[in-house]
Amino acid sequence: MHRPLAILLLALCPQLFAQKAGKVATPPPTKPPLVSVDITKLPENTTQLDLFLLMGQSNMKGRGVMPEEPKRDPRIVMMHLKDDQWYLARHPLHLTGDAKTFQGHDNAGVGPGLAFAEALATANPKLAIGLVPCSVGGSSIKLWQKGAKLYDEALRRAKLAQQTTAPVKARIRGVIWLQGEANANPEELPQHAGRLRAMIEALRADLALPELPFIACTIGEMKDEPLLTNLKAMNEIQLALPKSVPHTACVDARDLKTHIGDQVHFDTAAQNEIGKRFAAKFIELSKP
Repeated sequence: MHRPLAILLLALCPQLFAQKAGKVATPPPTKPPLVSVDITKLPENTTQLDLFLLMGQSNMKGRGVMPEEPKRDPRIVMMHLKDDQWYLARHPLHLTGDAKTFQGHDNAGVGPGLAFAEALATANPKLAIGLVPCSVGGSSIKLWQKGAKLYDEALRRAKLAQQTTAPVKARIRGVIWLQGEANANPEELPQHAGRLRAMIEALRADLALPELPFIACTIGEMKDEPLLTNLKAMNEIQLALPKSVPHTACVDARDLKTHIGDQVHFDTAAQNEIGKRFAAKFIELSKP
């Protein structure tokens, strides 16, 4: 192909080239830049700021196609992964690019976090919500154990979120977790339940929140055999979590089959539904 024409087509149709290469691309975020917020003040008409950690691998990070216009609900804010500053929450929550130019953006897209926050805000109009994205695509649960890289980074961000929101007396109210594809294999499945429990217990101890709500979610069962058997086995572990660890729940998303074209990553519609289910589980778990 003529080089100038190829460059023009790549700029106009990046997904076409990605699909030809056997990959599915997520469009980059659209401008305008992120909108910064003063986290030391509550948004108008709210009385409480609740903080939530978003942990897991690429389906929590999200790969769904983003809306053309970013959302700007003043009651929902996010801590940016790159600079640790607070901004109005918008997709992608796990933005790795610069807050103004998006330079350095990777393939993050729509995950369940924003729909989760929107559902909570709808249920309680006086509530403001701070999202603390911590997920990393492809990450094994071994990296989320106490002392490992991703656990330590999530703990750092959680404590920083507490410190920066201290003027409004914010509190960490829960963790939503979507992970498992990286460990859905015969070698690691037998250890997964123990590792998941150890991570939850360590996080609660390190944050001095022994009853911190923790909500997991099943991974997609969209692959064919023999991989499907491993995915189902992983989901049985996730669904059994509330039976062995108090103050936990698990969202059942096994019925959601729509994906971005790779039989792994939920599409935007599925991600939004998962976010709503996370919120419903959290509200249920929080009842006295």
